[in-house]
Amino acid sequence: MIEKPYYQMSYPLQFLLMVLLAIGGLFIGGLICGVIIVIIYGTSGFSDMMQMSANMPASTLNSLKFMQMGSSVFGFLIPAIFFAKVLVRQPQTYLKANWKFPLILLLLVFLVMLISSPLMDMLINFNQKMVLPHFLKGVERWMRSMEDTAGEQTEILLQMKSPLSFLINLLMIAILPAVSEEFIFRGCFQQIFTGWTNNIHWGIWLSAALFSAIHFQFFGFLPRMALGVFFGYFAAWSGSIWPGVFGHFLNNGAALVASYLYQLKMIKTEQPSFDWKSYAFSILLTLILFLCYKKVSETYKQRLQTV
Repeated sequence: MIEKPYYQMSYPLQFLLMVLLAIGGLFIGGLICGVIIVIIYGTSGFSDMMQMSANMPASTLNSLKFMQMGSSVFGFLIPAIFFAKVLVRQPQTYLKANWKFPLILLLLVFLVMLISSPLMDMLINFNQKMVLPHFLKGVERWMRSMEDTAGEQTEILLQMKSPLSFLINLLMIAILPAVSEEFIFRGCFQQIFTGWTNNIHWGIWLSAALFSAIHFQFFGFLPRMALGVFFGYFAAWSGSIWPGVFGHFLNNGAALVASYLYQLKMIKTEQPSFDWKSYAFSILLTLILFLCYKKVSETYKQRLQTV
């Protein structure tokens, strides 16, 4: 059965509405989460939240994590579902929340995320050495200040003193962002940009750029955008959002596990180092794996059409 839109809406208008829904969702979610925090912890739940430190009270840290999870659900997931199901009434076209893909694609996603680690390390190193022209030094200082603040906040949130705190962080950092961010960026925004430009590749790359920019961590823009491109092709070629969700979960979850093991002193460093040979090998194998992913997806779709 072919889905029909509620009414034909221009893609620029779709983009504007999606942005407004996300902003509104963040605002409403912040109010709801704030009320719940006050009910549980009282006003002490908000104490020192704006002045993050490693020694902040447990109530403040828990409140901060709750707000973080609330922003994922109310700012990304709910607006994406509402937009696709209520406004344009094309959830299959936009969200692609189906399981009609060969499960071997999940294995290929796992291999891509594993093999591309040196490639991501190369992009991280290149991006962190970015220097703006002299007349933009003020902008560069602001960008580095934002980066340092985000790094400090992440370090505080990643404190894991027990298996329970690890599981809570797994939900906050890996599971919820993987689902909610993929639904809105690879689901809604990628479809909007694809229709707007009439080109799937532009749709993937533009949504990946927006995905990276929305994090406001400019010295990690390139590797995050590359991940967005990965997830975009995972969704576009398979016709399902879930391979991208799985890849997103693996990326965030691996970083979380590495941090947890490092805090337990089970590993010596959170980030391994690579040389140029590893970079070259990683780029080549990643490209091969992507070609395999595309081929498997196309073969599966052809078989479905002949049934």
